[in-house]
Amino acid sequence: MPISAFTTGFALGATLIIAIGAQNAFVLRQGLRREHVLIIVAFCALADLLLIGAGVAGVARVLGEAPRLTLALTVAGMIFLAWYGIRALARARRASSMSVEEGASRISIRSAVAQAAGFTFLNPHVYLDTVLLMGSIGARQPADLRFWFVGGAAAASGAWFTTLGFGARLLRPVFRTSRAWQVLDTLVGLTMLALAANLLGKLY
Repeated sequence: MPISAFTTGFALGATLIIAIGAQNAFVLRQGLRREHVLIIVAFCALADLLLIGAGVAGVARVLGEAPRLTLALTVAGMIFLAWYGIRALARARRASSMSVEEGASRISIRSAVAQAAGFTFLNPHVYLDTVLLMGSIGARQPADLRFWFVGGAAAASGAWFTTLGFGARLLRPVFRTSRAWQVLDTLVGLTMLALAANLLGKLY
C-alpha cells in the first residue's frame, strides 16, 4: 500500500532530521537573519531527497564497503565543523556585529549555498542517516513502493526545513539584542566543536 510506505518514510525522516545539528543550526541562523532563506531551505530539502534516493538505489551498500571513503568524509567533516565552530565563537565576542537588521553583514548567495553544502555533504552523520540508515530500510521496501518511501522521507525533510527557516522569524523579537545573538552563536559554536570532537573520537 503506497500510503504505508509513504508514512513509514515520513516518520523515519522526521525522527532523524528533527535534531540539533550543524545543518539545522545554520538554517535557523539564516532564518533569523532572513538571508537567502528560500534558497537554503530548497537546497537542504533537495540534498536530502538526492541522498535518500541514492541510498535506496544502492549507494548505501557501496559506502558500507568503502572504509577509506568513510574516513575521508570523517576527516573533512571534522575540519569543516571545527572551522565553523571557531568562527561562531569569534562572532559571539563581537557584540556590535550581532544586528538582526536586514542588510547588515549579509553574506552572498554563493557563500550561503557553499556553507549549506558544507554542512550537508561534509557531515558524515548525514550519510549515516540518509544514505546508510534510510537507504537500507528503504531498499527493503517492495520495488514498487520505494518511490513512495523516498517521497515520504523527502516530504518530512522539506516540511522541517521550511518550518525551521521561515518559522525562525517568529523568534526575531527575541534576537533584537546583541546579547541574544551572542548566546545563539556561542551555542552554535560549542555544538559545532562538540560534533567535531565526536568525529575525532571516531578516528581512534
